[in-house]
Amino acid sequence: MARKAKHEEQDLEKWKERGVMLRVFVYVFASHLFAGFVWLLFYVGEHAQK
Repeated sequence: MARKAKHEEQDLEKWKERGVMLRVFVYVFASHLFAGFVWLLFYVGEHAQK
C-alpha cells in the first residue's frame, strides 16, 4: 500500500514539473513575441514617411 502511494506521489510530482516547464516555455515564448511586436512597431515608425 505504501509503495502505491509513493508511486502516485512521484507521478504527481512529474506531472507538476511538466506543467511548470510548459508554463515557463509559454511565458518565454509569449514575452519574446510581444517584444518582437514592440520592436516591429518602433522599426515601422522609424521608417515611416513623414
